[in-house]
Amino acid sequence: MARPAWPVQAGWRPRALLVAGALALLAGCATPPAPLPSPSPQRPPLKLTILHTNDHHGRFWPNADGEYGMAARMTAIARVRAEVAAAGGHTLLLDGGDINTGVPESSMQDAEPDFIGMNLLGYDASTFGNHEFDKPPAVLARQRQWAKFSMLSANIYKKTGERFAEPYRIFERGGYKIAVTGLTTPDTPQLVLPDNVRDIEFRNPASEAAKLLPELHAQADMVIAATHMGHYPDGKHGINAPGDVEMARSLPAAGPGRGFDLIVGGHSHDPVCMLAENVRNEGYGPGEPCQPDRQNGSWIVQSNLWGKYLGRADFEIDAGQIRLVKYQLIPINLKRKAPDGSKVTVGPPIPEDPAVRAALLPFQERGQQALTQPVGVLVGVFDGDNARIRKQPTTLGTLLARVMLDKTGADLAVMNAGGIRDSLPEGSVSYRDLLKVQPFANRVAVVRLTGTELLRWLQVSAKMSKGAGGYPQTAGLQMVIEGTTLKSAAVQGRPIEAQREYRLAINHFTATGGDGYPRLIEHPGYIDTGFVDAEVLRDYIAARSPLRAADYAPNPNDVQRQ
Repeated sequence: MARPAWPVQAGWRPRALLVAGALALLAGCATPPAPLPSPSPQRPPLKLTILHTNDHHGRFWPNADGEYGMAARMTAIARVRAEVAAAGGHTLLLDGGDINTGVPESSMQDAEPDFIGMNLLGYDASTFGNHEFDKPPAVLARQRQWAKFSMLSANIYKKTGERFAEPYRIFERGGYKIAVTGLTTPDTPQLVLPDNVRDIEFRNPASEAAKLLPELHAQADMVIAATHMGHYPDGKHGINAPGDVEMARSLPAAGPGRGFDLIVGGHSHDPVCMLAENVRNEGYGPGEPCQPDRQNGSWIVQSNLWGKYLGRADFEIDAGQIRLVKYQLIPINLKRKAPDGSKVTVGPPIPEDPAVRAALLPFQERGQQALTQPVGVLVGVFDGDNARIRKQPTTLGTLLARVMLDKTGADLAVMNAGGIRDSLPEGSVSYRDLLKVQPFANRVAVVRLTGTELLRWLQVSAKMSKGAGGYPQTAGLQMVIEGTTLKSAAVQGRPIEAQREYRLAINHFTATGGDGYPRLIEHPGYIDTGFVDAEVLRDYIAARSPLRAADYAPNPNDVQRQ
């Protein structure tokens, strides 16, 4: 990436001319002048490797298949650091935010193991994701104390006008200065509880960047943004706030106040690997080559989510020029299905770092113990029997759909029966009981659809036969189905209007086309809230205990099959 030389400032004169002038004044002195010092040697090129992750979401421990986890990530990081150091290079480890929210073992401990783990892995900086504001401000204050790395955001301000956090940090590597700033999506207030962000505001990231960039380029040899804004191919961000592509295009391409040399992104949960200009590889698989996006002179990277990959970008900086030498996504023990149905690791298995595993083990054990603690009390059985929930509305199906509706403020919710794996018994229930019902860690999503689009989607729902995993459990929706044909539909008791916008709550699995539903994950109105279904259910029950099954008896008029 070409970087122009610094401009000559008014009044600037080369040091050699000033020295020569001084010597001329001293020519008549008896003592001969001292010889000029040898000119300082030019800085050797800097080999700089940027390692990056994003959207960790509480995955400090490997999953049941042994995938990802911070101990294995530590081994991968240590290997790269050793390789780079042996070649005379330097590294910087960055994160694109959303450390919080994802698995109960982390959430119940306010993500302390995740922050401790990031300290052990040697992160240099992270930005604030919207999920850093999921819990009350006192929790985030503790997390910032736990963090031994810089937590950055230049566009979050207190209502008093002061910055909420450190806007940037300058790191020194091999005699070069690397500036890293943080930027957070302005959508955050719409994605979290209002009380958690009542005293702060999220300003336009691109505008804040434009004001800050001249200052950063004046101080540093390379300028990086760690962002939590999302990567939307060709800038098509739909209802979401503009993301990395749009920001890069809005900034100058050259000059002292030019844009970012590198954007380390997050929020949209995608591996940013491009097939062609403005065309992302939506089917990227572990171990495949990855070409990052480039917009208006800025490289843009993002490494999926959960620590599934460690992103590695190898740069060389020389005489004002910044060149990307190589880029790759390193899979952290990700598995694929073999022809015989078994799961095999993509690439050589990465062993867990024993020190990191030992440090995180007590948190994992405490998290497992916490799963047995009571969440609330149920009056009556919430029916999730497999033979019934795939054939008819049930109390548990109605509850789960209402939970999504309550959490998102959507207009209607549809829960696929295949995602409900057990009943909830009467009496005291624990988080472990809830995980038997929703064991897949599905994230809750909202899609904004026109009435026409919604009716088309509901027509597919109406075709789901009894016994199918896609059989719909609903809330806020009334349908009349004749055979497999949708005859009429209403939301909150009012007929669906073709041009009106509706907010549909579903889970991530359904949005990806699971159980035969139309794929909505690429729809411009799609929002992945990041909230895990079982965790949302836990909070709902805890806030309303005792919960009475009779209050969730399905209304026979909601779904009429003729």
